[in-house]
Amino acid sequence: MSKNLIIALSKGRILKETLPLLATANIAPLEDVTSSRKLIFDTTLDHVKIIVLRATDVPSYVQYGGADVGVTGKDVLMEHGAEGLYEPLDLNIARCRLMTAAKKGYQSPAGRIKVATKFVNLAKAYYASQGIQADVIKLYGAMELAPILGLADEIVDIVDTGNTLKANGLEARDEIHQISTRLVVNRASMKMKHAEIQPIIEQLSRAVAQS
Repeated sequence: MSKNLIIALSKGRILKETLPLLATANIAPLEDVTSSRKLIFDTTLDHVKIIVLRATDVPSYVQYGGADVGVTGKDVLMEHGAEGLYEPLDLNIARCRLMTAAKKGYQSPAGRIKVATKFVNLAKAYYASQGIQADVIKLYGAMELAPILGLADEIVDIVDTGNTLKANGLEARDEIHQISTRLVVNRASMKMKHAEIQPIIEQLSRAVAQS
């Protein structure tokens, strides 16, 4: 295990909303992490390093010890599983909803339906809970195209404002989960580096409470 404390952050909107929270714990990257091609960044604390990853990779890096602490969405944790992870804090940022959607006014078939999503496990569990037989097609992006081109009857995707759905003639239907961003910690790191990690959790918790 590295003597440094490695924090894995998720790219995109989560990254932008996480950096001000980390700053309350006196942790800030020494350069612009959004534009640099570097993969690991020094911070204002000598022993703390930041890595920036795809959100879907953060749980794996933390689970297997590549990082001690991570920040990722609850959707990712539910889809990929959070075995071996300690989840001490809801950061209450990048809030959104996991929802079903379809073409505006479209009536899905009464029998078996086709569903496109990158959240395969969550979609299967949801439709099973509703007693609906669904063939789930895994896509990694441009989910809105699937109903338009007849690839799927419905999609399951993250919805924030809903503007992308509307722009493509789709409408949100049923809410599956409320989503927010979570702090996760490697269980072994929580024991071995407790003195370094616990103050960060406490400071972030105070910052979240005040926001």
